[in-house]
Amino acid sequence: MSATLELAKALIRRPSITPDDAGCQELMIQRLQAIGFTIERLRFGEVDNFWARRGKQGPVLCFAGHTDVVPTGPESAWRSPPFQPTVHQGLLYGRGAADMKGSLAAMITACERFVAAQPGHHGSIAFLITSDEEGPSIDGTVKVVEHLESRGEKIDYCLVGEPSSSEVLGDVIKNGRRGSLNGRLVVHGVQGHIAYPHLARNPVHLAAPALAELAAEHWDQGNEFFPATSFQISNIQAGTGATNVIPGRLEVLFNFRFSTELTDEQLKRRVTAILDKHGLDYELEWTLSGQPFLTPPGKLVHGVRNAIAQVTGRQARLSTSGGTSDGRFIAPTGAQVVELGPLNATIHKIDECVAVDDLDILSRIYERILANLLLPTD
Repeated sequence: MSATLELAKALIRRPSITPDDAGCQELMIQRLQAIGFTIERLRFGEVDNFWARRGKQGPVLCFAGHTDVVPTGPESAWRSPPFQPTVHQGLLYGRGAADMKGSLAAMITACERFVAAQPGHHGSIAFLITSDEEGPSIDGTVKVVEHLESRGEKIDYCLVGEPSSSEVLGDVIKNGRRGSLNGRLVVHGVQGHIAYPHLARNPVHLAAPALAELAAEHWDQGNEFFPATSFQISNIQAGTGATNVIPGRLEVLFNFRFSTELTDEQLKRRVTAILDKHGLDYELEWTLSGQPFLTPPGKLVHGVRNAIAQVTGRQARLSTSGGTSDGRFIAPTGAQVVELGPLNATIHKIDECVAVDDLDILSRIYERILANLLLPTD
């Protein structure tokens, strides 16, 4: 059994459903301390986090990730218990195998080999690990970043171990993510008997033209790195459950995934203008989950791309697709941020798995990234 597979299995055995770390971080900390990392345990609220660093000079190359996993769903539907790591036909099964305990194991073993070979490497290696990425993301990476910023400690290059690969390991590097803006719209009407509509005001009827206009709106055209901004309604609720009652209230939940062509404030103003145009009596609450961020081709992107090519011979493509990640909290500090990890086909699913061979390949890629960025080129 390879060191990376062994560590991945040890992490999967710990049922670390958000926000419970279940001992994963202590296991990682022990390995990092053994190779000279200074550890800072940072607990905020109910969330365990840690910051580890080896070296005192820049540049700082940080591995970022999370030990928490999503719930398993019905355990009886799994081919083997989700927290009992099982290898079958070259695949490691278990909750978190791909998202992202496999990546965490590969990061640790890559650093162990790199430090053994290059104990006097340039710059610093760091780890920023949380147990709150799959949950509210309130007391995790964002708080650690605020803590680092408060004392002027900066990350230059950040490698997030999210499962970025699509068809084969290393075919995709995420060099940015779209922003996510949530809206909760309540439209007020007047409840009444359905046989006497002139005595009521149906908020569903009143809101329908405005919602149709929002859904048809072209918010932007996107750009070289981002697709066009999208608007999606995720839930609509109205009514008392009776067929003969006109509802007095309609609630709509919607989300924007937006590019760097727009700001959240511009989206808010445009939505409000459309609702006002239709004369609705409404309340609107906004929640910003994250701003869009982008790391254009530069030292980090080139270093990661070259590492993938050096280990696998593949030419990775850049992408900003998918949901949000904790990179959204790190990029605003000025850090270059990319995401590179295993295939994402089974993440959050029953029978989540990762190819055993990919774990060792990913570890070698991470080690090569360390060399590309922290060793002199002359």
